[in-house]
Amino acid sequence: MRWGSTAKRRATLISMATPICSISLFINVFLLLRSLSEGYAAKENEATKSYLHIVEVKSLLPPTACNHSSKASKSLSLEVVHRHGPCNGMLNQEKATDAPSNIEILLRDQYRVDSIHARLPSRGKFPEKQVTLPVPPGTSIGAADYVVTVGLGTPKKDFTLIFDTGSDITWTQCEPCSKTCYKQKEPRLNPSKSSSYKNISCSSALCDLVASEGTKTCSSSACLYQVQYGDGSYSIGLTATETLTLSSTDVFKNFLFGCGQQNQGLFGGTAGLLGLGRTKLAFPSQTAKTYRKLFSYCLPASSSSNGYLSFGGKISKSVKFTPLSADFDSTPFYGLDITELSVGGRKLSIDASAFSAGTIIDSGTVISRLPPTAYSELSSEFKKLMTDYPSTSGYSIFDTCYDFSKYETVRIPKVGVTFKGGVEMDIDVSGILYPVNGSKKFCLAFAGNGDDSDTSIFGNVQQRTYQVVYDGVKGRVGFAPGGCS
Repeated sequence: MRWGSTAKRRATLISMATPICSISLFINVFLLLRSLSEGYAAKENEATKSYLHIVEVKSLLPPTACNHSSKASKSLSLEVVHRHGPCNGMLNQEKATDAPSNIEILLRDQYRVDSIHARLPSRGKFPEKQVTLPVPPGTSIGAADYVVTVGLGTPKKDFTLIFDTGSDITWTQCEPCSKTCYKQKEPRLNPSKSSSYKNISCSSALCDLVASEGTKTCSSSACLYQVQYGDGSYSIGLTATETLTLSSTDVFKNFLFGCGQQNQGLFGGTAGLLGLGRTKLAFPSQTAKTYRKLFSYCLPASSSSNGYLSFGGKISKSVKFTPLSADFDSTPFYGLDITELSVGGRKLSIDASAFSAGTIIDSGTVISRLPPTAYSELSSEFKKLMTDYPSTSGYSIFDTCYDFSKYETVRIPKVGVTFKGGVEMDIDVSGILYPVNGSKKFCLAFAGNGDDSDTSIFGNVQQRTYQVVYDGVKGRVGFAPGGCS
């Protein structure tokens, strides 16, 4: 009996223990599966980070207030601000309605692109083309978006100038100025009140330098310059030398510049232009003994932040260089060679011949222009990875646009550009989509050229947040991420 009772008790205990063991086993299996799931999720998240930007929609829109957050390099640096942004101080005293609309910005950008193409020689197998530029009255090419402040004259007076890697001669509006001069932020330069101002005679070697750039004309014994932009905007005046001051220790006497007395165009209230091109007239060549034709800049992620323009100094080891293309040596432009494009981490299948017309990097062009063959591949792959979001109609030069108004967070495919020498540049998220109507319309911030024979242009939107280094002596341009912060 006892045996039987013990056996029954043991059977009962076993039967009672069975569900406990099952529960324990279930818990262990659950924990194991969850651990594996979390491991896979972590790996997936890491993989996702390699080809997607996961961002809040509101972060893609420029703030209305200025955010002074940019760092500068250790060399001499000038603060860079967008000429129509809230960081631009006195220039923003103009009415908000005076700032150009997105459609005007993109229209002027196309005029600039057309003007650049008209100035460039053909390359490779493509024949030269006749380019006819539209000349609407009262419209400027927006000779670049970013401005710096420099000093001119003795005593020094500060002037806000557009800086432009696609222009040569530095010029500012001067007194006396005829009715054709436009309104600017500061009083115009008055040569009679500067002890260091000197006109250049028509017979001087400096005037011959102006002539070598194809802009020399003379009036009596005075050497004149004239700059005409793609839409008919212009600056005409006396060629002169003046003291240019960047800091208390960086002062350049006898700096050759244009003292403009007839100027037309919507230059956003600026006093003129600082030419950073490649010719002997441009700032890098005139200051080569001091800065060795070395300068860099960082353009902020939005028009509501500041960047910098630096001259000289040491080059960071994080900068990766691609060589300048010899095909553009006779132009003011800095030519590069794009070898590959990628979207979402995948290299696009684009034949190298698509980029045979070469590429220039330009601080004044807003939106990058690609050969139609390359742009088509870029847009197509981008659309494949954006099917979760509603597409919407195109806008001006854009044809790939999306409506994010019902989303707080979006996943945007990364876009990469590879230059000759294997220099890879992962475009900042602010340079992938361009907002044209709040959160209701964001467009892929690239456009196609007319055909593959047109030179590609790497514009300023795609350069955002990078330190971009121009090394004229060694013939190269470099890029380093995180240049502004």
